[in-house]
Amino acid sequence: CPKKGKAAGLVLPYCDTDAMNHAMNQHLLEISQAVDEGAHAVLIVDQAGWHVTPKLKVPDNVTLLFLPPRSPELNPVENLWQFMRENWLSNRIFKDYDDIVSHCCDAWNKLVAQPWKIMSIGMRDWAHRF
Repeated sequence: CPKKGKAAGLVLPYCDTDAMNHAMNQHLLEISQAVDEGAHAVLIVDQAGWHVTPKLKVPDNVTLLFLPPRSPELNPVENLWQFMRENWLSNRIFKDYDDIVSHCCDAWNKLVAQPWKIMSIGMRDWAHRF
């Protein structure tokens, strides 16, 4: 939530359609549990197969807002990924798979511990001025 600087995420080993169909449901549940009582989350997503599958179980307190095709610049989370890559994940040599996962988890936890970063990077006037 760029307005409150809150985040919910998962570090996962694969990014293929089969793995992501299951992971997206896990992610939606994680987001749903992070939403304040009585509030509602709008999750901005692209049209990747795992975002549009009929197998998706969208919780009642979450609504998906689909971006037009080929428009990552409209998705604020893309800027968060870029920030994490540039500051904590790039220009490294990883020892092995576990080292990659460890660094990804560390980068995510650093970001979550800095809600002001999420707010400054993630806010979009077109989405929050109303």
